[in-house]
Amino acid sequence: MSTPSNDTAPSNDTAPPRRRRDVERNERTILDAAAGVFAASGVGAPVREVAAAAGVGVGTLYRHFPTRSDLVVAVYRHQIEALAEAGPVLLDSAPTSFDAILRWVHQFVDFLGTKHGLARVWEGDADGFTALHTLFVDELVPVLGRMLDAARASGEVVASVSPYQLLRAVGDLVAWSPQDPDYDVRTIVTLLVTGLRQAQPPVTPAPETGA
Repeated sequence: MSTPSNDTAPSNDTAPPRRRRDVERNERTILDAAAGVFAASGVGAPVREVAAAAGVGVGTLYRHFPTRSDLVVAVYRHQIEALAEAGPVLLDSAPTSFDAILRWVHQFVDFLGTKHGLARVWEGDADGFTALHTLFVDELVPVLGRMLDAARASGEVVASVSPYQLLRAVGDLVAWSPQDPDYDVRTIVTLLVTGLRQAQPPVTPAPETGA
């Protein structure tokens, strides 16, 4: 029986997992760098700026993400998944459920800060934009819903706002921040979330005025 040669190629059980880990590590580095660049310069920032921030060549970036849309989708998918994973962690580690909600919402604000210029990237690709929004809703609404349920169960939150309504409200507040340098979005969002501690007062109809 012949002895196997030392030149034998590595088996699929050893080399591929190692290569996959390297690929995944490189992709995470690029995605984290892209998120920072997008937050500072918008999603229309030059690809070479992203590559420089990641410490890789432009060719390497394009091997991982052949088009700008591929990179944008990957960045937001990566961040949405991170936000979804952060919810349960914060519920376990924060002093109270309300504190967990506030910290998570601040992370959500940071995420929204990377979306400047997203609509321009998706011009002509309504399906792609819709798919990204669907992922956003499917992943994040249940996470925030569980956090709100925990806070209501402990009596820390009494307002009847739905998780989707709260996400939309925070999104609308963040949308104003690039337009006014004196607008402190974190302060405003904190005021909004703090308001969840209060019951919603009944709405008193305005008095009718005579003709």
